Amino acid sequence: MPYDSNLDEKLYSKPWDGDGTRIVVSVYSYNKGMKKLQISRESANAEGEYRFGKLGRMTREEVEGILPLVQEALSHL
Repeated sequence: MPYDSNLDEKLYSKPWDGDGTRIVVSVYSYNKGMKKLQISRESANAEGEYRFGKLGRMTREEVEGILPLVQEALSHL
């Protein structure tokens, strides 16, 4: 069965903003299935618009910034 974005339900989502980057902590459920945590990175381009990017490695500041968001997201899992 191919992916259908209409079946993807966002249950929680909060961003953490850093220096030119944003890390978003979200909880999703696909087709009323198991709830799962998603962590994604968005980077600002020259115009200040955010675009999706690979999360990759995180700095200590980023980890400390999103930890409260991950703790909050746990209550939605």
